[in-house]
Amino acid sequence: MNTKDLAIGAAAGFAATGPMTWSMEMLHRRLPDHEQDPLPPREITERVAEEVGVKQELDEPGRFWLTLASHFCYGSAAGALYGPLRGTLPVPPPVEGAAYGLAVWAGSYLGLLPALGILAPATHHPPRRNGLMIAAHLVWGASLGAFADALAQAAEGDGLQSMGSKSGNGRTHEYNR
Repeated sequence: MNTKDLAIGAAAGFAATGPMTWSMEMLHRRLPDHEQDPLPPREITERVAEEVGVKQELDEPGRFWLTLASHFCYGSAAGALYGPLRGTLPVPPPVEGAAYGLAVWAGSYLGLLPALGILAPATHHPPRRNGLMIAAHLVWGASLGAFADALAQAAEGDGLQSMGSKSGNGRTHEYNR
């Protein structure tokens, strides 16, 4: 495991959380009114905020932004773990990522979150809600695989030279003169 793989995975996980969040919102709007409870990122954030004693200090915009930030951080962290695994399955990157997205859903909603007492296991959630979350994790995973592959290719070629120590003209930048 190297730092480059972790960074690629984290960046791709962060980027993939955008399409995931959009798909969650769109699918949530299609649920029947009686099933439109807050989505898990909001529930998780509020539960943790309550446990650490800051929930009552957050207004609605504060809860929204904290939910969004925590969701993107979780996506980045899960993506970082994908980085070193990238390319281990003989399938296209979006397919490999989608499989990883399903594993993240199962590990989170059937394992980690219930074990920490943050959220009831997915087996206690309504079927359409689970379907929404599984679909969102498939979107996240497929996006993760595609973004990670693109970042890895760019890092190996000339695509990210401005992030390294040399400029496109081969000269080293000296910022501390």
